[in-house]
Amino acid sequence: MNVAIIGCGLIGNKRAENLKGGNLLYCVDIDFHRAQALANKISGCQPFSNWQEIITQSNIDIVIIATIHESLNKICLAAMEAGKNVLIEKPAARSSKELESILGKIKKFNVIVKVGFNHRYHKALIKAKQIVLAGGIGELMFIRGRYGHGGRLGYEKEWRSNPQLSGGGELIDKGMHLIDLSRWFLGDFTEIMGFAHTYYWDRPVDDNGFILLKTANKQMAFLHASCTEWKNLFSFEIYGKKGKLEVQGLGGSYGVERLSYFKMLPEMGPPETSIWEYPMDDDSWQLEFTSLLEDIQHQRPANPGLKDAHAALKIVEKIAEGSGYAYHT
Repeated sequence: MNVAIIGCGLIGNKRAENLKGGNLLYCVDIDFHRAQALANKISGCQPFSNWQEIITQSNIDIVIIATIHESLNKICLAAMEAGKNVLIEKPAARSSKELESILGKIKKFNVIVKVGFNHRYHKALIKAKQIVLAGGIGELMFIRGRYGHGGRLGYEKEWRSNPQLSGGGELIDKGMHLIDLSRWFLGDFTEIMGFAHTYYWDRPVDDNGFILLKTANKQMAFLHASCTEWKNLFSFEIYGKKGKLEVQGLGGSYGVERLSYFKMLPEMGPPETSIWEYPMDDDSWQLEFTSLLEDIQHQRPANPGLKDAHAALKIVEKIAEGSGYAYHT
């Protein structure tokens, strides 16, 4: 299928490198030099600086939107109106209200819209999901997740620190991934508690988000998203009545991706332990794109889709508002 990528930064380049089954025809960035640099890597790809120039091109099947949060929603709506299938990076909008303007229009335009929660496609998390579905750790009780980095010099001046451009801080950044993964394993949450605060960075958005979520069955997720972690960290633990799964690392600076399976024995005591390590390159981006192609082929709703992004944004907003942050646009 023919693809256009809008937004040629770090994520746009990752998407371009992982299009097996797709043919990149156009890449667009308001900084034309970035679009040109990406186009130069792909034979037959044309660079543009204005997304409106290419969005209605009849030879495009899929539009990938990898821009800053401010423009995600409006570009997605334009792509849907043009009859294009879409892969939109999370959070898909700056607020749940903004997202609602396109949420109800998917059936009208008969297109597939997938949200880029690529962490669902990491090998360790896929394996963990398989073990859970097979009953390997029994009925789930709770989840504990941590995701953090340390920023960099000048981080407080970047677009993620501007609520008009980003829609929020760490809650809407790393927090969205943690919330989405927790919903993937536990389902919808009926009670939302938490606290967001700016401890270190001189910016108007939160640099730490503490999240406590409860399902109707009293299953819990307690999560922490941070940009004062200093040493990059990803840790996601899933506790069941028959054992525990622990995912650590995402590759690169987050450390080797690893899944540990602690299976409770009938006599209890030290568990039976199995460990899988995934030192190879991160192929979550490729698996996610392949999943989109399959969704389009079978004309099935994307999973995760806009409803998943909306549910996560509602959680983010409730915690942010309760902590004194008014991010809604």
